[in-house]
Amino acid sequence: MMGILKLYELRSEANMRRARDWFATGFYPESAQDILSVLTSEHSADFRMVASYWDMAAAFVVFGAINAEMFNAINTEHVAVYAKLQPFLEELRAMPGIPPYLYLKHLEPVVLRMSDAEERVAAMRRYMKSRRASTTEVKA
Repeated sequence: MMGILKLYELRSEANMRRARDWFATGFYPESAQDILSVLTSEHSADFRMVASYWDMAAAFVVFGAINAEMFNAINTEHVAVYAKLQPFLEELRAMPGIPPYLYLKHLEPVVLRMSDAEERVAAMRRYMKSRRASTTEVKA
């Protein structure tokens, strides 16, 4: 229980909140190159903070420190991160310099082991697509 409370506390830290907001509302990759480009942009730290946070949080589940059912019941953001990055994982893992077995090594199995993983990922993608469309309309 303390582990999940500590993860929640870390999510609330000011820099992490800003990074999570950017990842959720300002980052819509359409290719692996978009991800690589962000790694050399002013949002590099934001991207790395969010991706590594959720992979670390998932590691607690993988190693049994946090119950998987509880983790998945009280979090949805890790599904959103996975849904956003999953289409490009194979290509990213094949690139030189990125250990293929390490990138989102813990997040992926935590999401995929959910009994309704496919539906949750699809629903999250639909939500993100509608959210992107609504923010594009506001800016136009």
